Amino acid sequence: MKRIAVFASGNGSNAVNLFEYFNVKQTQYNIIVDCIICNNPDAGIIEKTKQLNIDLFLFENSVFTQPDIIINLLMQREIDYIVLAGFLRLIHPDFIKTYQKKIINIHPALLPKYGGKGMYGSKVHESVIANKETESGITIHLVNEEYDKGEVLKQAKLDILSTDNPSSVAAKIHDLEYIYFPETVRDYILKS
Repeated sequence: MKRIAVFASGNGSNAVNLFEYFNVKQTQYNIIVDCIICNNPDAGIIEKTKQLNIDLFLFENSVFTQPDIIINLLMQREIDYIVLAGFLRLIHPDFIKTYQKKIINIHPALLPKYGGKGMYGSKVHESVIANKETESGITIHLVNEEYDKGEVLKQAKLDILSTDNPSSVAAKIHDLEYIYFPETVRDYILKS
């Protein structure tokens, strides 16, 4: 059994999608979401974990700069992979060293465009619309020491229409995320 810890900072829709995919629908792959790690006491994912009956560990941001406590917890729980689902912190090098090529992130744009520090969520979609892009999409990639610079595992594109706005682009992006994120995580883990 391969065990995933999902790191989330916000609403948690992708974390829930991963949980439902692996823990409810796809048990034949022997992959489960074991726990959620969160750094935001106001995150929507906190309430959702109660409904899902999955363990949640909430840490102050300062703990992520000295991550031994979290790494020890992950080791005790026999976590094999970390998946970032709307986690808004740069991953400390100690995580990357401990989980080499085993940390996966999703980004709501076609990297390398609209990536890097401060580029997340609606900020990405607003920039895409402001720059009159004709397409956008998602990038699922491995995590390294730089924001959004790791090896790309999957990109999926969508067309931007002249009638689109940041909210409509966000909705289209979520549709892509819900389809491709769990599948890409599954395929990567099964090949590793």
